[in-house]
Amino acid sequence: MKAKEVRELSVEEIKTKLMNTRQELMNLRFQLVTGQLTDTSRFKLARRDVARLQTILNERVRDEKEGKK
Repeated sequence: MKAKEVRELSVEEIKTKLMNTRQELMNLRFQLVTGQLTDTSRFKLARRDVARLQTILNERVRDEKEGKK
């Protein structure tokens, strides 16, 4: 998911996607431990998605706080 796509989402949608992506990352870790994971590049993609979602969510929260002052 690209940053442009994430910026078009609402805060609640971003939180939902963040939760789902973290769940996916946890599942990937389990698959790695059990030897079922064949495509390890999915780790990198999932971690980047989590970082991207968290960054944009933090920007929105910061902007809301600054707007209220």
